[in-house]
Amino acid sequence: MQIIDHQTDRKILLAMMPNYFGDMVKAVVDIAKKKIGVDSELHADIEREMLAQGSSQYDLWGINLYPEMDGEDFIEFDSMINIRPGQGNRSRDVQDADTRRRIIETVNYLLPC
Repeated sequence: MQIIDHQTDRKILLAMMPNYFGDMVKAVVDIAKKKIGVDSELHADIEREMLAQGSSQYDLWGINLYPEMDGEDFIEFDSMINIRPGQGNRSRDVQDADTRRRIIETVNYLLPC
């Protein structure tokens, strides 16, 4: 597991792909602190580490990254940690357009092509 809080070459994800899922790397994005936790079997494990480092549950969102893909195919908004009825998110998907935008902006800034 690694926490990314500064711009890093996206190619580091290629080395992580074989660790758990082959073509995908699980990640959790802190949309307030602009950081990403990557490379764990479960989003919940990354979430726990980021909470221990001071992130707020409200700002953490689980995604999957596909390092060999580009554009919209690079990020998949799917995680059990995203099910939050109290925040109006009732599915594993990230339903709020502004939250999705903030996730995409954080990922593209920290992991540029």
